[in-house]
Amino acid sequence: QLQASGGGLVQAGGSLRLSCAASGRTFNNFAIGWFRQAPGKEREFVARISRSGSLSYYSDSVKGRSTISRDNVKNTVYLQMNSLKPEDTAVYYCAAGVPGSAIKDYYYWGQGTQVTVSS
Repeated sequence: QLQASGGGLVQAGGSLRLSCAASGRTFNNFAIGWFRQAPGKEREFVARISRSGSLSYYSDSVKGRSTISRDNVKNTVYLQMNSLKPEDTAVYYCAAGVPGSAIKDYYYWGQGTQVTVSS
């Protein structure tokens, strides 16, 4: 089970840190990805991190502004987002699966956390 949190309302240029907390003892077996879905748009890939945390990958839309990390002791993955833009407004989802950028690569999904960036 995955629980995403940390969303909120922030002004453009601000920062947020999203958290994805996992329950269960198999957390280390999965890559973790973050996706987002804006109103009227399809869900899109944002970032992912490998099982060990040594490899990460970002979409072009957040590269250079975001950092994904994981703490396998706390069973938690973080997404630090800086220099937020209004176009970052979306519901953000974390998911567990195999390393990839496609929705089909992920088997377990959290419930989502709303990020709203005001201009």
